[in-house]
Amino acid sequence: MKLIRLILPAFLAALFIAPAFAQVEEGGVVRRRSEKDKKQEKNVGITDRMQSFYENKPVHDADLEYMREIYRELDLTKDANTPLYFPEDVVDGQKNLFRIIMEQIVGGKIPAYEYLDGREVFTDEYKINVGDMLDRFGIYYTEEKGSSEKNRKYVIEEADMPTGQVLTYYILEKWEFDRRTNHMRTRVEAICPVLTRAGDFGGEARYPMFWVKYDALRPWLAQQYIFLSDDNNKPQYSLDDYFNMTMYDGSIYKTKNLRNLSMNQMYPDEDMLKQAQDSIDNRLKNYGKNLWVPTREEYLAQQEAAAERERLAAENAEAEAAGENIPVRDESNIDQLEPQKKTSVRKKRSTTKKRAKKSKVKSSSSSNTPNSNANKSVRRRKRGR
Repeated sequence: MKLIRLILPAFLAALFIAPAFAQVEEGGVVRRRSEKDKKQEKNVGITDRMQSFYENKPVHDADLEYMREIYRELDLTKDANTPLYFPEDVVDGQKNLFRIIMEQIVGGKIPAYEYLDGREVFTDEYKINVGDMLDRFGIYYTEEKGSSEKNRKYVIEEADMPTGQVLTYYILEKWEFDRRTNHMRTRVEAICPVLTRAGDFGGEARYPMFWVKYDALRPWLAQQYIFLSDDNNKPQYSLDDYFNMTMYDGSIYKTKNLRNLSMNQMYPDEDMLKQAQDSIDNRLKNYGKNLWVPTREEYLAQQEAAAERERLAAENAEAEAAGENIPVRDESNIDQLEPQKKTSVRKKRSTTKKRAKKSKVKSSSSSNTPNSNANKSVRRRKRGR
């Protein structure tokens, strides 16, 4: 009887708990978990809940004070961008950025969009056909078994993945100033891998492949850790941290404008192009600072610094007016001086020569003084004795 009393509660608990593990919650309603759900959980490593966790919620238009879209070019030959290129092959589970992107696209997990050169639209109308894209760039593939016609999946062997040809990335940045938080936020909107191959007429040619939305790619980037330098081989940051903390080194090649012109088209001269790129960077970085009202302590510190600069400038001007900073040079360099400095140097040298002559005259005259004759006479007397 005691044995039955011990077994009966355990049996009843198992009877009620077992169905709980076979249930899932959907829209607030609990239903029994089907075989399809089990298969999805087994095959898909990123769930919808995890995907929604990495999505950036856009700032409301009423809270936006300023917004600008910037296109940057990431050259993977630069040291700061090498974590996106290496390793070329899969090493101990480590994959480079292009391999991660391609695996998710050919597996049907994230969509890719057409490259429209400055007029990108991330809607279903501009989604690319993955098979046509692979044929266009000559990438060998096979269709995955069991894939449906609506959602075709492809498999690319490691040897056929052109990771060594992707030497450049284009990224679309959004700079947004939120007036509610008084904060300038920078985020990557999309990424475009660019193939570098031999051109039809010699040289190298670039072929932008497609755009991928960064938020859709973030769950996989957050799982891939990288190390940033050869001095420390401990991977401390993920690829998601790399982009969110702007660790990359990218140059502006285009800004969103009405005429849809690139920076090279707007500034053909190389010096003007560099000056314009630096000017845009400085304006974006200092936009929030110009709107910020300093505190009383900050204002007083700025006033003291300005007064100190004025005092130093006045002292330097007085010193120059007094001629204290006029350099004295040798005769070999006197021809290189300005005419006013030449005259001043010659006057100084003439005065030094006159002083030297006077000192010689004094020394010669001192030898003819009576005291010197008396000394000589005394010596002669001693010798005569």
